[in-house]
Amino acid sequence: MLSKWLREPLLHFLLIGALLFIIFGLKNNGISDQSKRIVFTQNDIQRLGQLWEKQRQRPPTQIELEGLIEQQIREQVLYREALAMGLDRNDSIVRRRLAQKVEFISSDLAAQVEPSEADLAEYLASHSEQFAIPGHISFTQIYLSADRRGADIEDDATRLLAGLEETGTDTDITELGDPFMFGQRHEQLTEADVSRLFGEDFASKIFSLPVGHWQGPVRSAYGLHLLYIENRTTASPPDLAAVRDKVRNEWLNQQRNTIDDAFYNSLRQRYEIIIEDDNLKGLSASAK
Repeated sequence: MLSKWLREPLLHFLLIGALLFIIFGLKNNGISDQSKRIVFTQNDIQRLGQLWEKQRQRPPTQIELEGLIEQQIREQVLYREALAMGLDRNDSIVRRRLAQKVEFISSDLAAQVEPSEADLAEYLASHSEQFAIPGHISFTQIYLSADRRGADIEDDATRLLAGLEETGTDTDITELGDPFMFGQRHEQLTEADVSRLFGEDFASKIFSLPVGHWQGPVRSAYGLHLLYIENRTTASPPDLAAVRDKVRNEWLNQQRNTIDDAFYNSLRQRYEIIIEDDNLKGLSASAK
């Protein structure tokens, strides 16, 4: 009976665990009494009760409150013992989480900063392209397929354009050209919209074409296009009132990044960084 009990894996686990705790206990015998003191203030207890009440919609009973406190004590005991054993070291998940918590400190600092109207106006002026109201274009196009027309496509485009120039806007174009998946009529598209449909080169070219007559051909990835530009507006800088929320968000993001970098660099300067690789010595030097 005794020999069977001695072979139990649970007993082996308990013995190994006890041995580890003895070893780590001896190793960390110098830990101060202060670090072994766990104190729950009245505010701590009140906070536990409030969290319980918020989740359960009622205050905890005395037994439930004692259970909450005991749970916190257990967490503190195990946490402190884990630190004493060095279990937080060489653990990438723990290291990353602790690093994030330090980063939250600088993020909290950045969150306290609120821009003035002058700050926002200055940011808008220096980043006007980012917030510009895009130009729009409306046009009609006649498509000529390179696959269908082959080497004749350029001559076909020249001949068709000459006929359109003679008849002007009175021509029924529905039967002209080749079938095109996006149709012939396009209204109030931005340059980004045109780029998504026809490609960037096509978009940049048609936004520079004059308004009011047939012209082309303009090439896209699909083939050639004859174009009639009906109207076009250019991009314009917005008033701050129209984009204030967007400008404020971008300003805050910039401030957050600036504060994060300054906070990190101030911490990094405290450390001597040694990288034992001749090709990466620049990383060490950047810490000085």
